Amino acid sequence: MALIEPRPIIIGNWKMNGTSESLGEIRLMAAMLDGVAIGCEVVVCPPATLIRTVHEMLSGSRIKTGGQDCHPEPQGAFTGDIAAEMLRDCGATHVILGHSERRHYHGETDALVCRKVTAAHRAGLTAVVCIGETEDERDAGQTVPVVARQLAGSIPDNVSAENTIIAYEPVWAIGSGRTPTTDEIKQVHQAIRDQLAERLDPQTTAAIRILYGGSMKPANAGAILAIPDVNGGLVGQASLKAKDFLGIIGLFAPN
Repeated sequence: MALIEPRPIIIGNWKMNGTSESLGEIRLMAAMLDGVAIGCEVVVCPPATLIRTVHEMLSGSRIKTGGQDCHPEPQGAFTGDIAAEMLRDCGATHVILGHSERRHYHGETDALVCRKVTAAHRAGLTAVVCIGETEDERDAGQTVPVVARQLAGSIPDNVSAENTIIAYEPVWAIGSGRTPTTDEIKQVHQAIRDQLAERLDPQTTAAIRILYGGSMKPANAGAILAIPDVNGGLVGQASLKAKDFLGIIGLFAPN
């Protein structure tokens, strides 16, 4: 059976940005994409306070809504946390898990991320699992081993192309305006694909999307998205403004 190239996807991570005043950007995104042919899937992950509103605003559009984290349990005495089922109830279809900011500031381990991925699957969400090395790890030549360890520990055995996306985000590049070279990105994405092949069947391995994240913006997105095994992007700052975000999405416009 021939292996099918996975459909690209661009995911916007608003992080802890956005209030009701920011919803104009969502309206603009939907309006600018209305009736326009695009060659990728699009997901916007606003803060939890806006998920339901954004989902309702995007109803009828081709933009999906996602969350930025979830708790492993479906319910319980976990003040301030959000269950995957709650995200789904708000209209989310995706959830970002294991982002370096969660790993660093909240001490999330690979094992905890794996439990959250399982929770996302339980709720019918697509888990966007983030992995990536720090600058010290990169300088020590440990990029591939670190990414391999995080990947091995952060995903359960039952992953599929439908329920899991992998996002490579070098920690040192996030929000810094710096990016690895195209050769460095190619090497890491190939290493991720190779490790997936050790656990999954060829069809699933080829179909799982591997995204690049870390200071992706319209000016550099074209070169990054042209790299083999880069199946889209996890976009931070550039997703906050409709013009910038759509500048990346437009790179997939059908010929």
